[in-house]
Amino acid sequence: MATLPNPLPKLASDPSGRSLGLQLPPGRLLDTTIDGPWHEPLLWRADVPAGPGGWAALGAPAGRAGLLPVLVDLGSGQGGPEDWELAPDQTSYPGDHDAEDVLAELWEAYGAGGADGEGGAEWPGLADAPKLVADPDTRAAEVADTLTEGLPWLRRPHLALVPARRSADIPAALGWSGPVDHEEDVARLCAVLRSWEDRFGIRVAALGHDHLAVSVAAPPAGPAEAEALTAEHYAFCPYTVLPDDGATLESYARGLIGERLWHFWWD
Repeated sequence: MATLPNPLPKLASDPSGRSLGLQLPPGRLLDTTIDGPWHEPLLWRADVPAGPGGWAALGAPAGRAGLLPVLVDLGSGQGGPEDWELAPDQTSYPGDHDAEDVLAELWEAYGAGGADGEGGAEWPGLADAPKLVADPDTRAAEVADTLTEGLPWLRRPHLALVPARRSADIPAALGWSGPVDHEEDVARLCAVLRSWEDRFGIRVAALGHDHLAVSVAAPPAGPAEAEALTAEHYAFCPYTVLPDDGATLESYARGLIGERLWHFWWD
């Protein structure tokens, strides 16, 4: 995957990050992949759990240094990022994929109404962009503060920094394999995240072994907008939208109205 120059190697001799204009807490560089050590660090992550205000304090200066913040979970049964079977060598570049093409293909493969798309509705196309109601980076910091309190799917969040062009590219920059049973090349899903970044002001807020959460600065304001977006969410991650026999696309759509956090998980 095409990337910007990686500033993380500088932290090996400068763990405080001062040479990058940062004031980092104690942390560590990780280069572990499914194929052995990567040729350079994939991320830095703090040793101490994330707390309120940490994202806001570090996010802007890290961005100027070419690093983007994300919370990573160290509390799941699958361990932390060093245990996630990262595969950057098997990941393409998000900019090489078209978001609507990706979603349309996944909709056909996992179409609502039946496996392999049988009996499902036709792909409805991309939802229109709602009105931006918050600054995306400010909203990301607010959501991150909420996530530091911990959730069943994010038990021990630690702040991490990833060298990526934009927040939507973070999973691809890591070679994250959380959705591998749904989509083998996570860069294709990052192309969708790029589109959501442009239309809905999302930022990738948290990653677990097979969980992803994004902050949302332009959520759907009403039922029609939410229903249009639900089709995209279903193609992106059907396990989240219809987790059991009692769930419906309509009930999921209602929960998207005004929602500032989208959470996805892959089985």
